Amino acid sequence: MKPSLYSRYACLAGCLLFTVASLPFLSAHAGLWPLTLITALLSLVGLNDLRQSHHAVRRNYPILGNIRYLIETIRPEIRQYLLEGDDDKLPFSRAQRSLVYARAKNESAEKAFGTLNDVYKPGFEFISHSMLPVETPNPSSFRVAIGGPQCRQPYSASIFNISAMSFGALSANAIGALNKGARLGRFAHDTGEGSISPYHREHGGDLIWEIGSGYFGCRTADGHFDPQRFAEQRLGSGEDDRGQAQPRCEAGPWRHSARAQGQCRNRRNARRERGRRLRVPRRSHRVPQPGGVAAVHWPTARTVRR
Repeated sequence: MKPSLYSRYACLAGCLLFTVASLPFLSAHAGLWPLTLITALLSLVGLNDLRQSHHAVRRNYPILGNIRYLIETIRPEIRQYLLEGDDDKLPFSRAQRSLVYARAKNESAEKAFGTLNDVYKPGFEFISHSMLPVETPNPSSFRVAIGGPQCRQPYSASIFNISAMSFGALSANAIGALNKGARLGRFAHDTGEGSISPYHREHGGDLIWEIGSGYFGCRTADGHFDPQRFAEQRLGSGEDDRGQAQPRCEAGPWRHSARAQGQCRNRRNARRERGRRLRVPRRSHRVPQPGGVAAVHWPTARTVRR
């Protein structure tokens, strides 16, 4: 018999010998019961491996051959928790799964600035600066025509526009600045799902009215779509559904709000003034204090124009 045969059946032979040899001592030594029971079960497994003919590994290596199938069963768990990297995608990386788990539990999923990716490995894509100057492109070519010959009002849209940011997420000054930039750059300003505020129309920039599921600006009292209010939002014309011109500050969804009209009127009047008021302090003078300490006193500031 070759030496390899001894190594194949050594585990089965050892379990059988221990089981048979320990049987006479079980009554005197109660501690042998667990070991005898384990070796007896392993012996039955080994004998079943010799009898079966479906798996050559189990037949050639009884008892020990079952370890291979056990490891194959828990292989995905071993790879996921011990061997898999954060960026290995099968089909999604661990970092992506962690992000989904955190958002599903309403936990904070924000991370600090920077990257954990190896930006120097082959195949990583990035944009590098040009070593030589390139020809200045024509800005007129950065536009896309929307609407064919059958369109009554075609629009030449820029490929660079202001993405959707609602008024509620920013402020009046921010919306006005964005719309003024859209007018100067000849590109469109997306209103976001918060509809059109008076500040979207202050500077006359092109607007893209984004109508979300909430129908803000064109909804009824019960939250359904309102065609009449939608018709009143004639973008860029300042006209209602009857074709009558409205003041620009009153052409938005806030036209029934007295507060909105007053704010827009105040802002318009303030811009008509050429100078801005600055508050500057007058000349300071020293006020003697007990103990030889002089305190600097600033009188009420006066207003000047520049």
